[in-house]
Amino acid sequence: MHESVLLTESINYLNLNNKSVIVDCTLGYAGHSSQILKQIPKGYLYAFDQDKEAIKEANKKLKQINTNYEIINTNFVNLKNEINKRTNEVDGILFDLGVSSPQLDEEERGFSFHKDAKLDMRMDQTQNLTAFEVVNKYDLNKLIHIFKTYGEEKYAINIAKAIVKNRQIKPIETTLELSEIIKNSVPEKYRRNHHPARKVFQAIRIEVNDELNVFEKALKDSLTLIKKGGRVCVITFHSLEDRICKQIFKEVSSVPKELQNLPVIPEEYKPKYKIIANIKPTKEEIEKNHRSRSARLRVIERSK
Repeated sequence: MHESVLLTESINYLNLNNKSVIVDCTLGYAGHSSQILKQIPKGYLYAFDQDKEAIKEANKKLKQINTNYEIINTNFVNLKNEINKRTNEVDGILFDLGVSSPQLDEEERGFSFHKDAKLDMRMDQTQNLTAFEVVNKYDLNKLIHIFKTYGEEKYAINIAKAIVKNRQIKPIETTLELSEIIKNSVPEKYRRNHHPARKVFQAIRIEVNDELNVFEKALKDSLTLIKKGGRVCVITFHSLEDRICKQIFKEVSSVPKELQNLPVIPEEYKPKYKIIANIKPTKEEIEKNHRSRSARLRVIERSK
């Protein structure tokens, strides 16, 4: 059963009223979307997802609540273009960057290092690049770079070398094969503390779906779409995504450096946005849903 992380907090910070127009950039299995829809009977919800399976399930759920919504079947990198075609009134935008549990749990999707499946990891199942290509075709340096940068994996070099060595004998085809290679290429002590494949799998998933670039573009676009008083809420699960979010929010809510010491800041240089919140899950939520332990919610509002 998929439980949305920081659900109450993110819904509260969206500041909904019954006429709100809201965009959920990460529909998934409609955890957040169903709660939003219940609170905007005269408003409208636009929800993005590229996963056909998730859309089918979410649609069943949302239909029972109301019909004032549209599911847009595309990557949220196209957010600005798609929303501008439909409306110029947006009160709130939500990003929940966790991979939905059902995706992780569906063996054949190849996201999990606990289950045996073909190396896939595509959110959009029509795209060409899969985890198989990354693991079997990328050169040593590129693998090291991905594991270090996206996985913050300290044994990136050992793991990448082991992958290259093994794939010369035969292609690495499944998640468990890859998981085993990773396990055998790190020290015993490291294996005892945490599953050594977790960070590498995360890194490959980010690469396959170009997650960081996509998020950065969409987040910048989202800020231009909300009207005055509108809010953007972002739930991240990963220090790299959180860093991107933090930097962008800081940039748009600060006075330009060269003007910071002026006694009076001219009106046109005052920031258009203000930071509203930066919160983590409660101890209770982490105990109930361990996937929430690395989550963080950041909220910004357009003030002019």
